[in-house]
Amino acid sequence: MIPKVFKEVIDLGDGREISIETGKLAKQAHGSVVVQSGKCMLLCTVVSNYKQADVDFLPLTVDYREKFAAAGRYPGGFFKREARPSDGEVLTMRLVDRVLRPLFPKDYHSETQVMIQLMSHDDDVMPDAMAGLAASAAIQLSDFPFECPISEARVGRVNGEFIINPTRAQLEESDIDMMIGASADSVMMVEGEMDEISEEEMTEAIKFAHEAIKVQCAAQVALAEAFGKKEVREYEPEREDAELAQKIHDMAYDKVYAVAQAGSAKHERSAAFGEIKEEIKASFSEEEQEDFGGLISKYYSKAEKAAVRDLTLNEGLRLDGRKTDEIRPIWCEVDYLPSTHGSSIFTRGETQALATVTLGTSREANQIDMPSYEGEERFYLHYNFPPFSTGEARPIRGTSRREVGHGNLAQRALKGMVPEDCPYTVRVVSEILESNGSSSMATVCAGTMAMMDAGVQLKKPVSGIAMGLISDAESGKYAVLSDILGDEDHLGDMDFKVTGTADGITACQMDIKVKGLSYEILVNALKQARDGRLHILGKITETIETPNNEVKEHAPTMITRRIPNEFIGALIGPGGKVIQELQKETETTIVINEDPVTEEGVVEVLGVGSKGIDAVLAKIDSLLFKPEVGSVYEVKVIKMLDFGAVVEYVEAPGNEVLLHVSELAWERTENVSDVVNMGDVFDVKYFGIDSRTRKEKVSRKAILPKPEGYVARPPRENNDRGGRGRDNRGRDNRGRDNRNRDNRRDDRKPREDKKED
Repeated sequence: MIPKVFKEVIDLGDGREISIETGKLAKQAHGSVVVQSGKCMLLCTVVSNYKQADVDFLPLTVDYREKFAAAGRYPGGFFKREARPSDGEVLTMRLVDRVLRPLFPKDYHSETQVMIQLMSHDDDVMPDAMAGLAASAAIQLSDFPFECPISEARVGRVNGEFIINPTRAQLEESDIDMMIGASADSVMMVEGEMDEISEEEMTEAIKFAHEAIKVQCAAQVALAEAFGKKEVREYEPEREDAELAQKIHDMAYDKVYAVAQAGSAKHERSAAFGEIKEEIKASFSEEEQEDFGGLISKYYSKAEKAAVRDLTLNEGLRLDGRKTDEIRPIWCEVDYLPSTHGSSIFTRGETQALATVTLGTSREANQIDMPSYEGEERFYLHYNFPPFSTGEARPIRGTSRREVGHGNLAQRALKGMVPEDCPYTVRVVSEILESNGSSSMATVCAGTMAMMDAGVQLKKPVSGIAMGLISDAESGKYAVLSDILGDEDHLGDMDFKVTGTADGITACQMDIKVKGLSYEILVNALKQARDGRLHILGKITETIETPNNEVKEHAPTMITRRIPNEFIGALIGPGGKVIQELQKETETTIVINEDPVTEEGVVEVLGVGSKGIDAVLAKIDSLLFKPEVGSVYEVKVIKMLDFGAVVEYVEAPGNEVLLHVSELAWERTENVSDVVNMGDVFDVKYFGIDSRTRKEKVSRKAILPKPEGYVARPPRENNDRGGRGRDNRGRDNRGRDNRNRDNRRDDRKPREDKKED
């Protein structure tokens, strides 16, 4: 018997709906829901251990997976089984994690898992837009200590109209692709890409998404009430000691304030803070240190945070001595690496990125193979964050989620400025060599310069900046910080990254940690970010103002040619023989694709230097060469036969035609070599397809003067010549009824038997 199902339906306002139901699947999980829109179905389960883990943080794991069976497909690879998550799945995990994590109590340390699975796919529904809704709805049905329901929504804009959770087809026409995460009261997370929009337009998009999220949060509350809201579980909270906290605050605050006020460098400042902390620890006996455990460190961190925030709010100063809107010193360089196709260094303060560019054919495109989306990227960016960039030694265990997220943000910032007619596949790699805040934005700046250095004709240069916010609700004071440090990242109430050209925003990533942030403050912060972006953009254009007109001498040049579909096979040859030999001879790379719209062949020729490329283009021109009837062409003898000579058109090498012996000269020619020899070059006239032979006909004699007294031979008659069994159908039909081998008697004896008789 099917158990009772509880369901809530959310109206998206344009005929589409999202339903949330529970009670049917995964009932042993602490909370489970199925979220559905169209044919798209997500199953989300949440489980949290009842025993607190022995750590000082929340061990939360958000896992999002797309099952290939959901789209009626098989996984790629040898084992035919879903394995490690794709970059797309990792990005969805990060989006959900960033909204959920701040809403758990700071002293809740139980192992917690949120697992979201795409179980059924719909081409018109993008499942990642519903992942946050599914996660929060499942948590609302559990007994977890969780502040309030949240949801996430994608917002697009087509023809000036905002759309919630647009289809992929709509998104291709949209100039905005933003994901917003929020509770009913506050926006908490924003991430997306835009087509050079203004700060006000970005704010309007956030407001529009927030209104839709409020409806989704209300639906979760209604579902939990219908299902039966569980009592929040009890857990052992962290130990607190208000007297100890005040004592450490009094001991540390003034000293930390003084160090922060000095405006020192990162390592010097860290060492000074470390000395204050050790001095405070030393003031306690060994017994007290053992008794208080980690409380001393915890309360010192609070005192340090309070002192640094007060310095900024009261005096407008920051840890490194800058004013709130001041950008750290910047220096840039391009063409640093001699062998890469393009390279650059971008250094801002104590953050440094070294970017490289590699140019390739469509064969090097990044293939995306997910159940919810199949496609390729002709521009992609990879970001690497090695431990030495922060002066640390730690294990290297593959690409982290953070590296995937930061690389994706930089890629989205730049991809709109790569022209659609760029012939290359472009790969940018950013190596972070130093890090003290905003390495992803350094990647955007370095990537811009490296592509311009490589000769990629960017529409406009792009810069990026990381911003912060410190606010005090009681006094109403707030300070927006431009170009934040790593230390300022975690002590502020908001950190956001904005990228763009001189004309507008191209990408953003925002995490808001304070409730009820006003849109007025948000707009002011975005405008201050614009001033910082333009300052950084000026430093970039001082280094390289426009893209180089040509690729570097050692970099490959790409030429693209279109050929009619019927010539693709001739260029490839049997088993790829022609194209493989051509690539080897010319030292080029040749890729042939078919345009799905025009059904033409798109030939990409990639090579260093013009010699090899010119040879390939000549071969293509030869294949496409079509002589015109009545025209005269220069030819070269490439093969001698008894009945004529094979000649090739000089202007189309490889394009051959037979010059019959009867067309060599007006006089009767007994031997072909009496008139022409191998390698001879002369003119012939093209007559098109001969009606008798059904082959192309060319003639040498047609452009020679007739000899004096020349009498043409009479044409052969095509009729019966004396009763030789021919009919009017010609030679091929004579006596066929009587001589057909298929009609021979089966008992006909071999020729040898006749001889013996």
